[in-house]
Amino acid sequence: MGITKLHGLAILVTAGITAAIWRRDVLVLTPWLAPIVWEGTFNRDILNAQYMQNKLVTGVVTFAVKKYVQFVEGFMSSANKYFLAGHQVNFYLFTDKPEQISHLQMAPENHLFVIPVQNYSRWQDISMSRMGIISRYIRSHFQYDVDYLYSIDIDVQLFEHIGVEIIDTLVGTISSWEYNACRESKPYETRTESQAAIPKGEGDFYYTASFYGGSVAEVYKLTRACFKGIMEDRKNGIEAKRHDESHLNKYLLYHKPTRLLSPEYYWDEELSQPRIIQVKRMCSVHKDGKK
Repeated sequence: MGITKLHGLAILVTAGITAAIWRRDVLVLTPWLAPIVWEGTFNRDILNAQYMQNKLVTGVVTFAVKKYVQFVEGFMSSANKYFLAGHQVNFYLFTDKPEQISHLQMAPENHLFVIPVQNYSRWQDISMSRMGIISRYIRSHFQYDVDYLYSIDIDVQLFEHIGVEIIDTLVGTISSWEYNACRESKPYETRTESQAAIPKGEGDFYYTASFYGGSVAEVYKLTRACFKGIMEDRKNGIEAKRHDESHLNKYLLYHKPTRLLSPEYYWDEELSQPRIIQVKRMCSVHKDGKK
């Protein structure tokens, strides 16, 4: 994974975005000039050509712990079909029940790796342990296997193609619940004793922890920093409001994403669909409230 390769891709990716027809009904650039990807704002043919030229490999990390193993088949079958279709993708499935993972038919260019992981009694601990696990495996394995890495929740299904328009150095997805909320109403952690605290009056977008990623090097920095904050909070007897998501938002406030994905890329099905959501590419799966 060379800097030249990543830099060259970033230039072409930007070209692919700007070559498309820009939408006028949504925000397509952040104040720091990072593109916000919506349907109709990119040319996938241009982006595919550059991605294939660089012979890149992308990894996807997901966790199926406790009863969430029930979502594996739906997630994997849809991701195998729609996530970077035609490009090599390594799927890393962390689970406490590897014996329950049935054989899944994968596209020739895709590979599934099932990795045993510890269980926890509380779902909050499972959620907050993910950052530490991802950072450790980046150091031991992922940095040698993939160029880009994305973390996606297991309790989702893909319904439309998610292509190389998502590829960039550091990528966050705008929460479908908070995309049009004013800064004051976004659920940032505000308690100053937490490492995830965002000062009053600060904050750009609210990002979901259900879908984020980027280059392996940048995802390592992100997950390591967030896990460090989580552990510091634990030592001080505090738990951030939105757990690992609160720490993710704190990190992305001070380390600006180079690309943002619109809520089209992770839509919560509990919400009604506004007109600006032209395509729901990935959606949450309905489940009961028990963790």
